[in-house]
Formats: sequence, C-alpha cells, structure tokens
Amino acid sequence: MSRPRSLRRPALVASAALSVFALTTLPASATSSPAQIATAKNNGIAYLKTLQAADGSYAGSGLSNEWAFSAFASAGTAAVDVTPGGDASKNARTVYRNLLSTTSWPSASPVVTDYERAALNAYAAGIDPARVSASRNLIADIYRYWQTAEPGYFGPSANFNGTVFAALALGGARTQAGQARIPQALRNAMVTRIRANQHDDGGWNYAKAEGDPAKLAAASDVDMAGAAMAALCVSGVPNTDTDIVQARAFLKSKLVPNSGAFNAMYGINTDSNGWAVSGLNACGINPQTGDFLTSMGKTPVDFLIAQQINPGGGFRYLPSDTQPSAYASIDAVRALAGGGFTSAPPVPVTSGAPQWVSQGSFTSGTATKLALTVDDGAGSLKVCSVSLTPTGGTTTLGAVLDAATGAATPSGCVVSVTPSSGAGTITAINGKANSGSKTWKVTVDGSSFTAATRGKVIDVGDTIALRWGA
Repeated sequence: MSRPRSLRRPALVASAALSVFALTTLPASATSSPAQIATAKNNGIAYLKTLQAADGSYAGSGLSNEWAFSAFASAGTAAVDVTPGGDASKNARTVYRNLLSTTSWPSASPVVTDYERAALNAYAAGIDPARVSASRNLIADIYRYWQTAEPGYFGPSANFNGTVFAALALGGARTQAGQARIPQALRNAMVTRIRANQHDDGGWNYAKAEGDPAKLAAASDVDMAGAAMAALCVSGVPNTDTDIVQARAFLKSKLVPNSGAFNAMYGINTDSNGWAVSGLNACGINPQTGDFLTSMGKTPVDFLIAQQINPGGGFRYLPSDTQPSAYASIDAVRALAGGGFTSAPPVPVTSGAPQWVSQGSFTSGTATKLALTVDDGAGSLKVCSVSLTPTGGTTTLGAVLDAATGAATPSGCVVSVTPSSGAGTITAINGKANSGSKTWKVTVDGSSFTAATRGKVIDVGDTIALRWGA
C-alpha cells in the first residue's frame, strides 16, 4: 500500500481526552502569542468555510474535505452553524449525516479507514457515530475489520495505519456524555499492537513493522508518529509512558532550529507538522515549550503560522507554495486550535440546534448492526459486528447474542449461549459457564458491568461488552 492518503491529506472540548493543551496559557518563552494564534485560527476557520459546496457538503470521493469537521470542533465552531450563504437547511452537519446514512456510502469496496475517518468526523460534527441512522452504526462498521488471527489489528495488519486510526476513532469518539464507549480490554489490545510497531528511533510508519527487525530499524514518519502517539494517549496511556517519551524524543530530533518545522519523510510541509502537533496536543504535551522550543527560539506553532497566506486565511502545503491547500489548512487549523484528531462538538449558536443528533430507536424491519466484544477472562477477546433486523424500537441482549451466532463479522464471536431462550440470567457463553463469583457480566456504552441477562434491553447503537469474571 502506498502512503495512506485517504487518512492523510484530508486533514483530520477541546475535550479532556484529546486537547489538554491550553492556548490561552502559553509561557513567555513562546514566540507566537495567544493573540497571534487566535488570529491565525480565526482566519483559518474563515478560509475553511469557503470550502463548503453550494449544496452544503464537505465530503466527496477521494481526499475529502470532511476532515474540516475536526478542525471546526477544535476551534469552537459547530458544524451545524456552517452553512452556504446562510441557508440553514443545507448546514454541513445535516448534509454529512445524510451522506453517511446512504447505502451507497462509502463505496462498493470499503476499507476500515473509510469508517474510522467517518467516526472521527461525525463525532466532531455532533453526530453520534454509533447512531447515525436506523441502519448506520460506524462503531459496528469498524468492529467488522477486527483481525481474529492477529488480535488487536483492524484491517490488514500490513496497513498498520488502519489500527492506529481504529484506536483514535474508538477511543476518541466517545458517547454523548463523554464516556469511553469501548471496553478497556479492546483498548489494551490495540495499545499492544501499536507498541509492537514502534520503530527503534521512537516513531512509527504507516506500514506494519512488528516482528521485522529491518523495518523496526527503518526511519519513521513524522506524520504517523503524531497519529500513533495520539492513539496511545486516547487509549489511556499516560504521557509519562516510556513509549510516549521515546516518540517525543523522535519528534524533537526532527526539529529544524531556524523555523520550528519538523523535517518529515516527505520534506518540510504543513500537513506533517499539523499531524505532529496534533499528536502532542492529544498527549497533553505543549508544542511551544521545552523540547519543542528550538535553540533559535522557534516552535512548530511558529512554523504553522508562517505558512498562512493572508488575506484569505488558507495555509500552503510547502513553504515554497504560493496558493493555499485545503488539506494543509485543515491540518494546520486543528493543530493551532489545540486539537488532537477529533474533538467533542461545541454547542451551536444556531437557535434550536442541538449539540448532538442521533437515531433515537431501532426501526422495526430495518436491518442494522451492533458492536460486540466478548472477553472470557483468559485473554481471548472476541470482537465483532452483529447484524440483526429488530422487530421493535428496542431489542434484548438475548436476541443480539442469538443473532451473533450466525450473523457476526468476523464470525465465531458467539457460538453458543445458555440459556437459549427466555429473559433470565445468562449462565454460559461459548461453553464457558458461570462459576461461583465468576459470572458473565455486561456493560453498554461504558456503563458499569452488571449481571448479564437475556432480557436486558438493548437500544439502537449500543456498544455491548461481555466479560467473564468476579
């Protein structure tokens, strides 16, 4: 696979999970002041608004401008407030939600990064990724690509970037209440794979390196170093962790003293710098101080601001360019606004517009999917997307598990459930039975684990996790 441009060149509260770097409290040593950063950010947002099509859309085929939603959210602009010529009926959020709801999206041959990109941007736009419509659940769509033979990877393991962005999407796109919706066991599995792919120099690349000494010894990519360290941090890894410290040192080693730029694998450019800064932001590492203030008094933030073309507010891709690039502008604005690779949506200013939109219930007779994990307590984690057609506005855990025995992707997530009918306590899954205090428990959307019963009510878009243990 060539460079993952489907993720890269579209660009990817400020919530505590993704943006703990506060632009309003920069130290005196920083060369770009908070006022300068705010001006660059605001001018950049004005430019991004000009990218909206007449029909209100930002998304399309190929390298899509939908990544603008992550930049808007990081900068405090709600997607529902972005309209062409003030036409609220064509606001960016509604148009994007309608696109994601269509059966023809994303394509006849989708890949996992299509759904990861959509989950990150839907979340930033104020669309619950698990409840886009009665039939569209982006979290379940991502679960379909779990690699049973290589647990922890999503999509072909050779394309390691699919796993990095799975961690970013599943860890970053939280519930509407800000709760991590996926179980820690799944987060840990992805973290293990990301750690195993860290190169000897402290960074990462888009391709798999695990188990290959030559690839682990190869030079890393600034872009993927930023994305991978962000993936670790949104999965619960602290920024004091050895692997984060090594990634930080890798990025420091790529700094150009007289500009503050990172010298990336593809040369000095705005996108690579934006991804690196977003990685630092996501880990709560200030890109204006310490390791990232060069000997000549420059920082990566200084470099990004220097790439802005005014009037107009867009950012050039290369320092030698004379015209702005949409993708470079998106990456730059998100980074300057203190964002990681997604952010919780801000409260809209449009009268009557809610912060979130989502499907409220199943539609009887409409096929849908649910995300399910089954943890047997012995290190065998199963992950799948369960297809079912509900007969009412809600369903039950028993119905979901019954459907999983024959309509789960990947298959084998659930092969047996005891009892096989009724609404009572589940006593065994996949042949593993309750034993004393060690029983099957269930959580939905990150809630507390409780005793698993067949009759437990399951709502549209619920992310379900089963675990055997005390």
